[in-house]
Amino acid sequence: MDDINRTEVGNEETGRRENNSWIKRHFNYECYMTFLNGCYSCKWEAQQKKKPRHALCCCSLRERIFYPWLIMSFFLSTILLFTWVETSNEYNGFDWVVFLGARIWFFWSLVLLSVIGILAAYTTMLVVLGFLLCWEKNELYLHWYHKIMVLIVILLCSFLMWILLTFWRERWLTIGLSLQVFAPYIHLSSISAMVLLSWPVAFYLIHLEGEARMRRYQNTSERRRNKWCTMLTKLRVLQVVVGLPFLLILLCLYVVPFGTYSPCVQEKDKLAPKPDFFGHRGAPMLGPENTIMSFEKAVEQGAHGLESDVQISLDEVPFLMHDYDLRRTTNILEVMPNASDEQSNFFYWDFLSTLNAGKWFIKPFFGMKPLSEADRERARNQKIPKLSELLEIARKAKKKVIFDLYTPPRSHPSRSSYIRLVVSVILDSKIEQHLIIWLPGSERDYVRSKAPGFQHIGRLFTIERLTKEKITRINVDYKNLFYNGLKEYKAANITINVYLVNEPWLFSLAWCSSIHSVTTDNIQVLKEINHPYYFMVSWLSRLFFQLLKSRDLCDIEDVAFPLL
Repeated sequence: MDDINRTEVGNEETGRRENNSWIKRHFNYECYMTFLNGCYSCKWEAQQKKKPRHALCCCSLRERIFYPWLIMSFFLSTILLFTWVETSNEYNGFDWVVFLGARIWFFWSLVLLSVIGILAAYTTMLVVLGFLLCWEKNELYLHWYHKIMVLIVILLCSFLMWILLTFWRERWLTIGLSLQVFAPYIHLSSISAMVLLSWPVAFYLIHLEGEARMRRYQNTSERRRNKWCTMLTKLRVLQVVVGLPFLLILLCLYVVPFGTYSPCVQEKDKLAPKPDFFGHRGAPMLGPENTIMSFEKAVEQGAHGLESDVQISLDEVPFLMHDYDLRRTTNILEVMPNASDEQSNFFYWDFLSTLNAGKWFIKPFFGMKPLSEADRERARNQKIPKLSELLEIARKAKKKVIFDLYTPPRSHPSRSSYIRLVVSVILDSKIEQHLIIWLPGSERDYVRSKAPGFQHIGRLFTIERLTKEKITRINVDYKNLFYNGLKEYKAANITINVYLVNEPWLFSLAWCSSIHSVTTDNIQVLKEINHPYYFMVSWLSRLFFQLLKSRDLCDIEDVAFPLL
């Protein structure tokens, strides 16, 4: 009789819980379940709820075996999406690399971003649908269309990750740099989320404890006692499965700050001055790169200096061009298609000066503002400029000039004299020598003897080598900030310029790292930043953690540990 009463009471409580379901109160439950099953199993007809075959499992063995693959596809696509979003500073470089193979200039980086985003959204939807079906105690059946797609997602994401690890390995440092900026905020958000989750988790563990104690003291037949002992064991296992990971994650969140470093967490009065700007090939988001229009736009935007690439024509005229051929930035395919594969410095200046260097410029950077009609018309009429034309702009505006000087091929007539040729052109321009930041590493002794006023800048050499060569400036890739923020160079009073910095968060990191100047395509946006993004005063973060530790987290430990 007692068993019957308990069964009736249990059935009443179960029915009361089902009737009190907020989904049933606010929605058509049958339509809701049909929608879930339709999206997950491709079965759109209304069907009766299938009870799970096992009390603590809502799917068959086959589905349980496949579900980890679904979880794997979700994590792979999400990690790949996060990686590609965080490397947005490299999108233009990626598009340029693809152009070298495809010979078509397009936003390939955004195509890849869209594909990865769709894959991440798709796998996330399947995981959420599976969770909701389990929550409603429905047996899972993932349609074989979805299973094939999940396997394709795993293969595609694994292939893309392999490409990144093999051919783009240094770009992973960008992820590390982004975490230096965002880690404090991610950490605070995670701590806050765990505090909010602590109460539901604690109440769920208390509920499991109460259920376990009730079953422990029930008197019944030997057969049912064995069955309930098995259920009691499962409840204890469920307590550990829920509570232990929660506490481990919480412990990890406490330990993480001891192994992380963020230059954006510091005292406000120790913040360095804002870095200066070098316009990368001018202002390539406002005018075609390496053209007079681009350099004049950079001067208008207040650039501290101008950066370019110098090559030597067949008749020994230094001109501005980045690519080794002329296909991407000129109309040579229209003028001389048979010679479009030739290297840029195997043409005479008389021919180079006739090429159009601006028709291609429509919108080479995603997110750049549209040009006015006057600027659009001006861009269409740009030509390849000489080095002397850039020096004239810098001389009048008193801007510094830094350039990569490409060594001519072996058969080129200027192969052995290109350094002397360029120095001669610079001296003839009458520009003040201190405005020239000399980057080429060849024949420095000759350059110092002919132009003692040039400011020499080196690569990421050792401090001993820089001291020996009397170099007090370095020009380095921004990814080298990952290694201690180049502290040893700053301690040696070496001026640091980093390239290529386009994203505001990356510029903010360079600012917080006390970098002196940056080379950028995005000068018109970065110049508007008056304070580093994501800057956090150190005492504020310490106060936040003290408050959490003193209040909420103590309560979590008091509730959760006794239950385990």
